[in-house]
Amino acid sequence: MPGSSHWWLSLPIARPPSPVCCSGARRSLDGVVRERSERWRARRLAHECRVDGWLADHLARRRRGAKHPVLDFLFTYYSFRPAQLRRWHPGVGVALEGADPSEFGADYVAEGGALRLDLGEVMSRRRVSVEWVRHLLASTAARPARLGCFGLHEWAMVYGQRQPETRHSVMPLRLGVDGTAALVEELPIRCSHFDAYRFFTPAARPRNEFRPTRESQAEWEQPGCLHSNMDLYKWAYKLSPLVSSELVADCFAFAREIRTLDMRASPYDLTSLGLDPVPIETPEGRAEYVRQQREFAERSTDLRARLIAAVDAAVAAAAPMPVT
Repeated sequence: MPGSSHWWLSLPIARPPSPVCCSGARRSLDGVVRERSERWRARRLAHECRVDGWLADHLARRRRGAKHPVLDFLFTYYSFRPAQLRRWHPGVGVALEGADPSEFGADYVAEGGALRLDLGEVMSRRRVSVEWVRHLLASTAARPARLGCFGLHEWAMVYGQRQPETRHSVMPLRLGVDGTAALVEELPIRCSHFDAYRFFTPAARPRNEFRPTRESQAEWEQPGCLHSNMDLYKWAYKLSPLVSSELVADCFAFAREIRTLDMRASPYDLTSLGLDPVPIETPEGRAEYVRQQREFAERSTDLRARLIAAVDAAVAAAAPMPVT
């Protein structure tokens, strides 16, 4: 909230009410919810306003050519463009009355005076990737959270580098080059996330207790990992438009919060951005990291379950009707 050192990095996750429970929507015999124009347009406007609150500063920085070592990650590492994040989709099982097909694209068809997702066409192209994402999400959800990594992945990414070689070279290292290396050598590195591990420096990789690979990713992901939980945003947008844009935005908001802890616990000094460190070089700092890591693991449960449920709904709705 305003007044804290990093209120600007997090906005609350707000799940929109189910369209079935709202005036302006009704369920048809085939299970599709038909939303009246005023209802779905209000949903779309609320989504756009919510996203605009996140995008304004990013787009202003981009016009100036300025970089932000915390927030840019959400738009550079993740491939969903700001315009895509802002674009609204209702998700599977919703038909929009009075909708203009040109506003929603080729994945939609008009039927019975309403516009809906052409689920058969979308699933015919994307079933393999959708089912792979579902498998990854379910495998992650089935595991207990491991909380002993202390965010050392960020330290392993700069181990052995000089300051100008680091990814965020304009931000000083809190402990300096030697102090950073000493901590990496002192504490065990237990990174299970391939997309963090692959950015380790060559000197740091042998220090990791695990050897995750792209092929074994679903065997390693676990809900205590900050990057696995940030990646809920990636899986949400890769599933779009099968999932609602409100769910994609919820995952984006969650990733923003996690990214803040990720960088506060990193070797970089971010006090110039109003971010106090979580000093994992101390017992107190490690305890604080684990406390927040556990909270994120618990909160990830709902988002992961909602994504799995959206995939299951899409697969079920795309299944051919039984012959009677």
